[in-house]
Amino acid sequence: MNDNQHVEPVPEAVGDDYIPRNAQHWRREHYIPICKTELVDLLSDELAAHDQADFRDLCRKIDLTVQFELHRELDSLKQAYEKVNPDPDTLPLREITHEDREASIELLFDRFESALLRANFHRLSREQIEDAVGASSHWGVPLDIDFDVFDRLVVYARGDVIGKRVLHSARNFFRPKLVEVPTYQRVAAIYRLRDHDRLAEGDDTRIVYLKFLKNVPKEDVDMMLPGGRVKMSLLDGGKIILPTVSGVAIATIKVLKGALLLAFAGIYGFIAFIGLVAGTIGYGVKSFFGYRRIMDTYELNRTRSLYFQNLDNNAGVLFRVIDESHDQEFRETVLAYYMLWKNAPAAGWSEQELDEATERKLRAITGLDIDFQVDDAVAKLNRYGLATQDATQRWHAVPIETARANTNWSTK
Repeated sequence: MNDNQHVEPVPEAVGDDYIPRNAQHWRREHYIPICKTELVDLLSDELAAHDQADFRDLCRKIDLTVQFELHRELDSLKQAYEKVNPDPDTLPLREITHEDREASIELLFDRFESALLRANFHRLSREQIEDAVGASSHWGVPLDIDFDVFDRLVVYARGDVIGKRVLHSARNFFRPKLVEVPTYQRVAAIYRLRDHDRLAEGDDTRIVYLKFLKNVPKEDVDMMLPGGRVKMSLLDGGKIILPTVSGVAIATIKVLKGALLLAFAGIYGFIAFIGLVAGTIGYGVKSFFGYRRIMDTYELNRTRSLYFQNLDNNAGVLFRVIDESHDQEFRETVLAYYMLWKNAPAAGWSEQELDEATERKLRAITGLDIDFQVDDAVAKLNRYGLATQDATQRWHAVPIETARANTNWSTK
């Protein structure tokens, strides 16, 4: 981590995991960081009184429709995960064959990625993951990751921001300072292991693991992966190696002197010699336990970081991802309909015009440069019968009275 980065005073009552809600974004993303109810309230407040009730009713129908669609997606994910869940609480009524398990794994990886894309996550490349290996932030632990541990590994992220954390540095006499840290606000991973000497006892290669974390420094993405071995820093290594080498050298000299005493001093020399040998062994034991103490400190730091960053594991991740997909699909649909209904001219808008207008709206609301996913939004409007496209490929909102009266689309 760059020690010359910008720091600022720490506000009162700020913990060590301080990530402000208005963190500066680096990456232009599809994610719309607005609460559903607040979005509906904000758009409703812009409407005339006679339109507000109709618009809120339409939003409720859109919400139910998206919920219905994604409930089926959740059932499909749960069914695929039943055969490879590491924490099952049900008994299978028939034997799970190897073919059943492999088919479930293929379906699970495919459906899980689809749900994450709907929640506007993006997939991290192998290079992006490997860039974190061996590096660490001030709050992480440098690891050596052997990717041969994984039969399959996919990692997704969302919210590429410059977060802020509290740093206690010797350069600042250990006074707390807020430090800018490149951070992913959300990280999700799905992986299956293969037989490997780095696996811990209990790691099962027949099942699939899911992880969901928050506010992960980019340099610490590898900390969520199993099979990593701690890489000791040069400073900590020096604390063990230099005293050990010097101690062994001094002990060797003393042993040689003791051997000479043994040769010339009889029983007293023998006792002195035994004492020197015992002291040398004791020094080696002390060095070993010093090494173990430093390694335990690394593992404690890793565990502490993951404890505060962890949001969910395994089957719970499926529910969280579907819930996030629901919110994103709702926001996109409501925004696209509202912009066409209240802002588009009688001639309608092209996809590009709708995209640009909605992005300007989002920039005015959030202050962020958001990449509105217009192709997905108009596809939902068309599927729900909320907008039509004319012969010139321009989009028109269906009148809100018609949209509200059409109740069939809410359960398709």
